[in-house]
Amino acid sequence: MQLRLFDVPVDGGELRVLQWGTGRRVAVAVHGITASAMSWQAVARQMPPGWTLAAPDLRGRGFSAHLPGPYGLERHVADVTAVLRHFGGRPVLAGHSMGAYVALLTRDAHPNLSRRLVMVDGGLPLPVPDGLDPEVALEAAIGPAIARLRQTFPSTEAYLDFWRVHPALAGHWTADVEAYARYDLTGEAGSMRSRVAEAAVSPDSRDVLTDKPFADALGRLTQPTPLLTAPAGFLGEPPGLLPPDLVAMWAERVPQLRPQLVPGVNHYTILFGPPGAAAVARAITTVAT
Repeated sequence: MQLRLFDVPVDGGELRVLQWGTGRRVAVAVHGITASAMSWQAVARQMPPGWTLAAPDLRGRGFSAHLPGPYGLERHVADVTAVLRHFGGRPVLAGHSMGAYVALLTRDAHPNLSRRLVMVDGGLPLPVPDGLDPEVALEAAIGPAIARLRQTFPSTEAYLDFWRVHPALAGHWTADVEAYARYDLTGEAGSMRSRVAEAAVSPDSRDVLTDKPFADALGRLTQPTPLLTAPAGFLGEPPGLLPPDLVAMWAERVPQLRPQLVPGVNHYTILFGPPGAAAVARAITTVAT
């Protein structure tokens, strides 16, 4: 599988983009809050001939970690818009986790730049109890992912071991998961760390846990829009990030949503594992009805 790396000019510098394939039909895919473009490699393997999958490292992540703030979803929308314009031809736009929220807002802001939208375990407004700080709520959900940003590791192997015992990935280790972990690592032996800039996570998390922009954007959907969800969450156990009752409520409110529960996956393996990756690739390459 051919992988090409290139950069797209954005405000403050250049955004790194990973591209698998050279087909004429293009999908642009957006990753999650502490992830990178490499999280889409397993999906790229499942794409049929004639397709290209391109995924940017969002600002503050991967090889776009050098890009300056301010961060936040509005900034990511501008960066993803630049990637869509780079390709032209109205690509399919997909997003996972936080990337689904970014993709939804990008589609809403610039409906003529993408052909259709696919959301993967994200995109629906998340209920936050009254009086609870949104950042505290998100850290409670993705605490282990945030914790790794504050850690250093003596070696590449130590970082791989950190991921191998992750509750959502133990038993699901593949070459693509290893490639994802290796891609995320930077620094010298003895003080290696994740490439993700922790400063980017706080403003992004606050934006994800606001309700109105996503509710409004969902209400303006004009095409059938797949929403793939995982029955298990960040730590590999139920419930998922988007529980069935929340999905059902929004499916009733938004007739254009096409929910699909992907069995046997969690928030990570819906992208990393072969069954989940195959389901996501089908959603991207098949027109929903």
